[in-house]
Amino acid sequence: MKIRLLDWYILKRLLITFFFVVFILVIIIVVIDITEKMGKFSANDLGFTDVLGYYLDFIPFIANLITPITIFIATVYVTSRMAEHTEIIAMLSSGMSFRRLLVPYLYGALIIGSLNFYFTGWVIPNSNRDRLDFEIKYLEKTFFFSERDVHLQVGPRDFFYLRSYNNSTTIGQQFTLERMEGTELKEKLFSRLIQWNQEKEVWILKDWKSWKMDGEKEIVETGESMDTVLSIRPEEFSNDYRRYDGMTLNELNDYIGRLKSRGAGNVEVYEVEKYVRFTSPFAVLILTFMGITVSSRKSRGGTGFRIALGFLLSFLFIMCFILTKSIAEVGDLNPALSVWIPNILFGSISLLMYKSVPK
Repeated sequence: MKIRLLDWYILKRLLITFFFVVFILVIIIVVIDITEKMGKFSANDLGFTDVLGYYLDFIPFIANLITPITIFIATVYVTSRMAEHTEIIAMLSSGMSFRRLLVPYLYGALIIGSLNFYFTGWVIPNSNRDRLDFEIKYLEKTFFFSERDVHLQVGPRDFFYLRSYNNSTTIGQQFTLERMEGTELKEKLFSRLIQWNQEKEVWILKDWKSWKMDGEKEIVETGESMDTVLSIRPEEFSNDYRRYDGMTLNELNDYIGRLKSRGAGNVEVYEVEKYVRFTSPFAVLILTFMGITVSSRKSRGGTGFRIALGFLLSFLFIMCFILTKSIAEVGDLNPALSVWIPNILFGSISLLMYKSVPK
């Protein structure tokens, strides 16, 4: 479809308004965030450069996070202003269909949605790693791994056990690794103590004992110290505070695969994050479409009423998203379905509203 001068006019206004709203909201969020964290910054004796570096990583994360809601607010503002000035009536009276009016908005939503997907999947996670390291070091409480009797599946047939682990010294007590064939135990490796060697990137077993079956022959070996390579690394016992924020989409897929192979119980949190990254661009399209249908009519309430209605619908969308996301993260709802529910619900509402719009 050929882009007309009118399309450029609407698209330009939409994009300028979108980036302006993002700018204003980011400033407000950053000011509130600085106010809340100022005490911790002072307690850790952080300088201006340290804090500035943190917010240079924080700002892109927040800007990208609020993109779906921001495009909705921008669409409502631009369209309601055009409706107030009877520009939409003039367009429709000239023979332009309402569907044709949607074209520049669709272009804008596709541009912003594509950028959102690319930044969420690959760009933002890289900057998030520094942000998360900063938060864990200065803003969160010191993390101590406190779980006992840790059981993990580290391979299709391999099972890992630790009675306890100290993440400060990277030392574990009472280590066992078992290899099964069906329900039959074939090999078992035990050690009184296990410690990570950062230089060699291997685990050192202290006072170890191995047992395995070779046909009908039982083989037992013992020793004082042995280096061994395991699929488990110290990072598995470190603070997992929002770890998924620092993973690209490819890394997230790989990590989910590793968790599933081990039979881990917190896979849903990472699956929800993965599907959110795919649904977010569609949310941009749906909320843009809803914004047009909400604000394309001229009303007695004026622009202010339409903007207020836009904020109300934005709030309802956020609440619906948070609710379904939280339910899915505890395993009570399918992760893929949970993140699509807000899009499906508000997409359906948009279609119903579209039927009432004069065309």
